[in-house]
Parts: sequence; structure tokens; C-alpha cells
Amino acid sequence: MSKKKDPTPWRDVHGILLLDKPQGLSSNQALQKARRLFLAAKGGHTGSLDPLATGLLPLCFGEATKIAAYLLGASKAYAATVQLGVTTTTADAEGEVVQRRPVPELDDARIEAALARLRGRITQIPPVYSALKQDGVPLYRRARDGEEVSAAPREVEVFRLELRARRGDVLELDVECGSGTYVRSLATDLGEFLGCGAHLTALRRSWVAPFVQPRMWTLQELETLLLTQGRESIDPLLLPTDAGLAELPVLALDAAQAQRLVQGQMLTGLGVAPGLCRVHGPGGRLLALGEIDETGLLRVRRGLNLPD
Repeated sequence: MSKKKDPTPWRDVHGILLLDKPQGLSSNQALQKARRLFLAAKGGHTGSLDPLATGLLPLCFGEATKIAAYLLGASKAYAATVQLGVTTTTADAEGEVVQRRPVPELDDARIEAALARLRGRITQIPPVYSALKQDGVPLYRRARDGEEVSAAPREVEVFRLELRARRGDVLELDVECGSGTYVRSLATDLGEFLGCGAHLTALRRSWVAPFVQPRMWTLQELETLLLTQGRESIDPLLLPTDAGLAELPVLALDAAQAQRLVQGQMLTGLGVAPGLCRVHGPGGRLLALGEIDETGLLRVRRGLNLPD
């Protein structure tokens, strides 16, 4: 039996959408909804948000998908709500209650002391209900199948962890952290340090570097614009691929150098410090994500074929 052909008129769309992900959708579900609105032939997201979480989810379309892995390693910021006295199977409000414990008398100094232990370079154990893979299978799938699973401890970095407000046994926290940090695990560890257990009840991602003051778009906003003003009203909302690399220095090539790069020839002696860089051709066109090694040689990490 032949596979039914997808009738969707997919387009070559290139750029980055700063989506305000709604609660209740997985990152992939949100991506697919946005992709269909733009009719983008190719798309990917840059780091998963749990269905419980809301906020910034950068989506890459077309050639921008080639830099998605770079954005995965970016710093991120969250507003988190933590319920003290209750632990759950998933470390958040979607799991089953495992234990209830009385919350001791807590003053600001005791809470601050516990938060201080979770700042800087720390070791944390990711939740077993996570997308981390073991033998190619996500841990959450093994856990849901009733398998005994455990995640290996790993080092992460927490740049900022502050108490914004307290409402009884509920703490509202501001978090800025590096790649791979699980805010659910921060909530769990904080509860243990305070002697009562805890779980995450709400999480909103406010920014992902380099988009630290993002103008986010909800799916509803995009749908309304598309319905009332047509597709030409939403295409300009995509940021250029270059915007995802804004924290990197620019290496500007002249026409001859750009031609050599496109032909796969080596370039050296470009006067740029070692490290990652944006490689621009004449007119500022983004040609590649590059890296200068210690000898001054330019290596192309990801070549880009963006339209003129």
C-alpha cells in the first residue's frame, strides 16, 4: 500500500522564530504547529521545554537549523515556582505525590543559605523523567515502563539563583544557568537542603542567549495575523539566521576569500583570535559558522546556503 502524499505546500523558509510556548504542549508539538503556520519545509527547536513550562522556545527554520546545536549550549533564564513539603515522581506538578513532609520554620537567612549551595559550578542528578537517553532510549520512557532507572550525576553551572517572593510554603525563584541544568533538580535539591522536600509547580523561560530581551510570539498571535493579514504579515517576524550567532565576532571576507571558502579551500592569516566566529561575505551575507584554530586556520563548522 503506497504512502499517502502530504498535500501541504511546504516552502523554503529561513530564519528564527522566538516562540512563546504555551503550557501543555511538548516542544516538538509547538514546533510542528508553528512550522505549519509558516509552511516551513524544514524546522527544529533549540532545547526542549517540558509540557508544563512556558516561555521562550527559539525555533529554527531552513538554513537556520544548522546553528540550532550552537543555541543548545546557550545560557538561559527562568522564573520558577517551587512548592515546599511535597515531592513527586517527576519532580514537578505532573507527577504523582511520593511524600509529604512538614515545612519547618524558615526565615530568609535559612532560605538564602540553601540557595547559596546551589549556585556556581555544582553537581546535580537529572530527573529520571527526562529526555536524557540510556542505550538510545529516553529515561522518561523507561521510567513509564516501570523500569528501575537512574541518571548519572553531572556538573552544571548556575549563575544566578534568587528568591523573588514567598507565599507561605511556595517560593518564587529567578534562575540563570548554563546548558544542561534541570530546574526541576534545583527545586528537588533545595527542598532537601531545607529538610522538607519540594517540587516544581510552574516554570517560564524568559530568555535564551543571545536573545536576552526577546519579543516572543504566541501561536495565537501568529494564527490571528495569518488569518487577518495573510502570510506576508508573519514572514517578517522571523529573525535572520545571523541573529542566533550575535554573540560571536564577525569575520568579514572579501569576494576572493569568500569564493575560496565556498570552493572548500583553506583560509589562514585572517587576523582573528581563535574561537568560533560568524563568517560574512561581501554585503554582510552570512556564509558559515566558522572556527579559527590556534594556528590561525579557518575551519567551517557549518556552511550556510542562505538566499541573497
